Amino acid sequence: MTEGVFARGTGHEQVVYCHDAASGLKAIIGIYSTALGPALGGTRFHPYATESDALDDVLALSKGMAYKNALAGLDLGGGKAVIIGDPKTLKSEALLRAYGRFVQSLGGRYITACDVGTYVHDMDVVARECQYVTGRSPEDGGAGDSSVLTAFGVFQGMRASAEHVWGSPDLAGKRVGVAGVGKVGHILVGHLVDAGAQVTITDVYAPAIERTRSAYPSVAVVSDVDTLLRTELDVFAPCALGGVLNDETVPVLGARVVCGAANNQLAHAGIDKQLADRGVLYAPDYLVNAGGVIQVDDERHGFDFDRAKRKTTAIYDTTKAVFALADTEGVPPATAADRLAERRMAEVGRLRSILTV
Repeated sequence: MTEGVFARGTGHEQVVYCHDAASGLKAIIGIYSTALGPALGGTRFHPYATESDALDDVLALSKGMAYKNALAGLDLGGGKAVIIGDPKTLKSEALLRAYGRFVQSLGGRYITACDVGTYVHDMDVVARECQYVTGRSPEDGGAGDSSVLTAFGVFQGMRASAEHVWGSPDLAGKRVGVAGVGKVGHILVGHLVDAGAQVTITDVYAPAIERTRSAYPSVAVVSDVDTLLRTELDVFAPCALGGVLNDETVPVLGARVVCGAANNQLAHAGIDKQLADRGVLYAPDYLVNAGGVIQVDDERHGFDFDRAKRKTTAIYDTTKAVFALADTEGVPPATAADRLAERRMAEVGRLRSILTV
């Protein structure tokens, strides 16, 4: 633990810095809470401009995982890891195995999985040095890519949002803008097209646009996220990096609903109220994007896709419950979701104080 973390007042249980000079590994693991169980969360591999930026990201992401796992009804705490560097040039077997040894050294307090910049085959390599890894390939005894159920869960949250706003979960004819068509966004577009939605996409990576247009020729394309934000939409789905909803973008947002896969979509805590004041319904990111963590948790118990998909379908009902609580208590949905997650962490986490033999 570092003094900087204490100074931030984040409430994290543990933050660990990992450094292996020979492989070039520089990583930070953040454990926000183990009240409900071991802290599970993915490993993000990203070229952060500064170490402070990396720390800020892992602190926010690990807290989000604690709330996500609690709200999803899982017996898991929240953690996250970041590896600092460009995965295109720095990633290697030696680096991933060194990282695995650091995760192993935590004795199961943290369980890792895939995130931005890491993939199923990377987790297979990490698992050669560590038993606390999920999201592995089917060939290596795992569940495979968790993007499948992440996208399915976001789709369920979007259906619940549509019902709350328009009285029906049917997305046929709705104008949906998807910002980021990578691992999750691409699959989400497929669900939306199948549902009859009118989809517009954008991505900074041209091959991702080309792949999606090839699979779904009906989708429209705009040049950048700023243009998509200003487009007249029914639903805006941020599916890339976080922070897209901020003091500058909320006033120009052209959608009635925000529901997407990206983590930490709100630049700061006051954004949820700004959205509510504008009449925009926000489906909390960590609520609707929980399908991936549901999948990787199921892998720990002997993966069954149909069982994991049934659990992910419940995101629809949980999203409706969050909106109902928000209406009852007169708070934005993000606040309502936080209250439900905190309630479960407190009530169920308390049971650990009961001695069993």
